[in-house]
Amino acid sequence: MTTSFDDLKGKVCVFTGGYGVLGSALARGLAAVGIKTAILGPNGTAAAALAAELQKEYGVKCLGISSSVLDKDSLLAAKETINKELGKIDILINGAGGNSPLATCGVEQMDASSLEHLDQTFYGLGMEGFQKVYDLNFKGMLLSTMVFTQDMLEIGKGNVLNISSMNSYRPLTKIPAYSAAKASLNNFTQWYAVHVAKVGIRVNAIAPGFFLTKQNRFLLTDEQTGALKPRGNKIIANTPMGKFGEPDDLIGTMLFLLSDMSSFVTGVCIPVDGGYSAFGGV
Repeated sequence: MTTSFDDLKGKVCVFTGGYGVLGSALARGLAAVGIKTAILGPNGTAAAALAAELQKEYGVKCLGISSSVLDKDSLLAAKETINKELGKIDILINGAGGNSPLATCGVEQMDASSLEHLDQTFYGLGMEGFQKVYDLNFKGMLLSTMVFTQDMLEIGKGNVLNISSMNSYRPLTKIPAYSAAKASLNNFTQWYAVHVAKVGIRVNAIAPGFFLTKQNRFLLTDEQTGALKPRGNKIIANTPMGKFGEPDDLIGTMLFLLSDMSSFVTGVCIPVDGGYSAFGGV
C-alpha cells in the first residue's frame, strides 16, 4: 500500500508554463518531494530563475528552458536538452495557457442597447484573437503531449496532468475562447486517458476555481485599496467557502494525481474551487 509521495522522488517532470503565480507554487510542490523539473515557457529568463531558486532551496536538479508550446520543433529541442540533463521524462504537466483582450467581450450579456454597440459583444470579436487563445490553451497542450510522452511509451509508465479551469464546466461571461479551449482540454483528457490506458500512462486534470493571479488581480480587486470590484464580489458570492484560493491549495491534489496513491485513477478532472462547482447560486 502506498501512503506517501516517496515514489515521486527522482522522477523527471516537464512543466509547461510553470512560472506564473499558480505554476510557481506547483513547481515548488514538485521540487519539495524530490521531482526533477524542467520549467518551459517563452520567458526563458523567468523559467531559469525559478529553476535555480528551486534547485538551491530543495537540492533537486531543475532546468528553465525557453520554448513555445505552439512550435513542435522548439518542443523537440527542449526534450533533447531535458533528456540529456535530467533523464527520461516520467511526468508532463500541461500548464501553459491564458486569455487575451482580443478574445474578450466588453459586456457580460447582450440586451437591447447592445445592438448599437456590437463591437463590445461576441459579434465584435476577431477570429485572430479567438484562435490565438484557443491555440495557446488547447493546441499547445496537444503538441506538448505528442512530444513529451514519447519517453513514457518506452518506460511503460507515465503521468500527464492537464491544468484546466472552472470555465470548462461553467463558462464565464466575456471570455468565450478561453472557456471553449478549457472545455476541449477536459474532453481530450478523457479521450487520451482511454487511448493510452493500456500502455501505462495515466491522464488527469485539475480545474482550479478562482485564484488571484497577475492576469486577473486588478480585474477583480481595486489596485489602490484591494477592495473587491463587482466581478470579484460575484465570484466570492458564488464560492461557498467565501474566499479566493491560495496557490498552495493546488499542491495536494497535484501530488495525489501524480503519485501511485492514485494508481487506479485516470480520465478525471478534479475541481479545486472552494465549492464553486457545487453551488447553484441559491
